[in-house]
Amino acid sequence: MTKKQKKTLIRIIVTTVLLIVIAIAENMIAFPSDEPYQAVPWDELRSRIIFGMYLIPYLIIGHDILKKAYKGIVHGQVLDENFLMAVATIGSMILGEYREGVMVMLLYQIGELFQSVAVGKSRRNIAALMDIRPDVANLVTDENGEESIRTVSPDEVEKGSVLVVSPGERIPIDGIVISGDSSIDTSALTGESVPRTIHTGDEVISGTINMNGVIRIRTTKPFGESTVTRILELVENASSQKSRSENFITRFARVYTPAVCLLALAIAVIPPIVNTVIGNDANLRSFVYRALTFLVISCPCAMVISIPLGFFAGIGGASRSGILVKGSNYLEALSKVDTVIFDKTGTLTKGVFEVVSIHRQKLSDQQLLKYAAYAESYSTHPISRSIVNAYGIEIDKGEVSDVEEISGHGVIATVSGSRVIAGNEKLMNKNGIEPAHCHDGGTIVHIAVNGEYAGHIHISDIIKESSPRAVKSLHDIGVDKTIMLTGDAKEVAERVAKTLSITDYRAELLPQDKVSAVETVMESRNKKRGCTAFVGDGINDAPVLTRVDVGIAMGALGSDAAIEAADVVIMDDDPLGIVKAIRIGKKCMRIAYENIYFAIGVKVIVLILSAFGLTNMWLAIFADVGVMILAVLNAIRTLRVSAL
Repeated sequence: MTKKQKKTLIRIIVTTVLLIVIAIAENMIAFPSDEPYQAVPWDELRSRIIFGMYLIPYLIIGHDILKKAYKGIVHGQVLDENFLMAVATIGSMILGEYREGVMVMLLYQIGELFQSVAVGKSRRNIAALMDIRPDVANLVTDENGEESIRTVSPDEVEKGSVLVVSPGERIPIDGIVISGDSSIDTSALTGESVPRTIHTGDEVISGTINMNGVIRIRTTKPFGESTVTRILELVENASSQKSRSENFITRFARVYTPAVCLLALAIAVIPPIVNTVIGNDANLRSFVYRALTFLVISCPCAMVISIPLGFFAGIGGASRSGILVKGSNYLEALSKVDTVIFDKTGTLTKGVFEVVSIHRQKLSDQQLLKYAAYAESYSTHPISRSIVNAYGIEIDKGEVSDVEEISGHGVIATVSGSRVIAGNEKLMNKNGIEPAHCHDGGTIVHIAVNGEYAGHIHISDIIKESSPRAVKSLHDIGVDKTIMLTGDAKEVAERVAKTLSITDYRAELLPQDKVSAVETVMESRNKKRGCTAFVGDGINDAPVLTRVDVGIAMGALGSDAAIEAADVVIMDDDPLGIVKAIRIGKKCMRIAYENIYFAIGVKVIVLILSAFGLTNMWLAIFADVGVMILAVLNAIRTLRVSAL
C-alpha cells in the first residue's frame, strides 16, 4: 500500500470504531422530562449531542471529499462524484439521518480505497516492465594509455562506446558483442523464459539480463534511441489512446450526471408542491430523503473507474507477455478483427532457406550434396549458403577451381577434377542437359556432373512450427478470412497456403504491390463491421502497417521501424502471439461491456425504486459502492492473460 492508501485505511478503521461506540452511546443517552425553566428542551439537547458525536467521524472520513467538492464548485466543475456524495451526505445530516450520512461517506471511501489498490496493482504490473530500464552502465575508458571501467548513467554513453556487462546485470544499451560468450534472459521483453545464447558478433538488446559470462559490447545507438527507451515510451503513452468504450463513458457521464441531479431536484421539489396545491400534506422530508437516495445511487464512478481500469490492466497484462499495445483503441480494434493479412516471409515462415529434400540419380545423397556445396562454396547467395550449411562439413576450397557464377542462373565450377553445374533449368538447358521436372514448390537447384544430370536439391523457406496452430486458432476465435502476401512464385505460395489452411493468397508481389493488395482486400470488407489486421516482420512494412485497422509487427525486438509503425508490437517471432493479442482484446471488451451493462442495469432499477420511495439509503449505498467494487474486481481480471 502507498502512504496515502494507508492513511485512508486508518481513517476507515477509526471511523468504523467511532460509529460502533456512538451507536452504543446513543442508546445510553437519556434525560429527564422537560422542565419549564430550561432554555433548551432535553430532546433537542440530546439531538445536538448526537449530531456532534456523528459529526466527528463524518469529518474524519469525509473531509477530503468535501474539500474536493468545494474546489469543484469554485472551478466550475460542479457535477462530479465528490459533489454528489457531499450533497447526499450533508442532506442526510440535515434530515437527522446522521448514521446513514456517515455510512454513505464511509462506504464510498472503502470503495475508493479498493479502486486505488486495484489501479495500483495494474500499475505495478506496468512497473514490472518499467524495471527493464537500466540504472547504470559500465563504460570502458582509456585514461593515460591505461584501460579503466567507469560507472556512468546510460544516457551519458555515446554511440560506439564499449561497455562491460557482468553476470546478473541488465544490458543498458543496444549493441554488438565484441568479446565473451554468455546467455541472456529476454523474458522481460518477450515473455519467453528460455535464455538466448550469444557469442561474439551477435546483437544484444537493452533491457535484457546477462546471465553468466562477462561480455563486452560496442553500442550501436545512444540510450535515447535504444530498444528499452522506445518500449517504455510506448507503454507510458498507451493510456492517451482511448477506446470508443472509454470515450462513450466519458460522454455519458457528462450528460448523465447533470440529468440525475435535475431529476433528484425534481423529486425533492415537485411532489411536495403538487401535494400542497391539492391540499395534502407536503411530506417534504420524505421526498428530500428520496432525492438524496437518488443522488447516492446515481454516482457514475462504477463505470468511470472500471472501464479505463480494465483496458489499462489489459495493456499491462499484454506487456508482460511480450505484446505491446499502443492504446486501448487498438485493444478494441483487435477484438473486432475478422480478417488477418500475413506477410509470408519472417511471419509464417522462418525467412531463411533450408534444404528440404534431395532427389538423386546415380550418386548418393551425400555425394550429390557434396558436389553442390563445393560448387556453391564461393557464392554469397542465400540459396548457396543453405546448400553449404546443409552439407555441414568444412569445405576444402583447394579442391574447387574455375568458378563461374552466372547471375540469375547458377554456378559452374571444377570440383576435384569434375565439371559441376549447379543451377536452374535454364542453366541446364543452356548446357545441353535435360533436367528432371520437380513438382515440389520452392527453389530447385539442378546438379550435373561431367555433362550428365545427377539430380536436384529442393530448397524452401521453412514454415514455423507454430504457424499451423496459429492459423487454426485464428479461425477458431472468429477470424473468418486469412490472406497471405508473398513475392514468391505461385506454386510456393499455394503450397504454404494449403499447408496452413489459409483461405486466400496473393503471389509474385513486389514490395510496392503489397499496399494495393491490402487496399483491395479492405475495400471488399468495408461493408462488414469487422476490422482488418496486417501482420509483418516490420521490415519494409511501414506503409501497409499504417494503412490497415490494426498493424501488427512480429519479431520486433530491436526493430525501430516496426515499433514506430505498428499499432501492436509482438516482441518475439511466434505467430501464436497474434492469437494471444486478439484474445486479450476480446477479453478486455467482454469485461468492459459486462461492467457497462451491470452498472447501468443495477442503477436504473434502484433509481426507479428510489424515485417511488421503495428503497432506502442502505440499498443506495450498495447500488453505488457495491456495484463499483464488483465492477473493479471484474475489471482487474484483464490482468490475467497467461492462460489465453
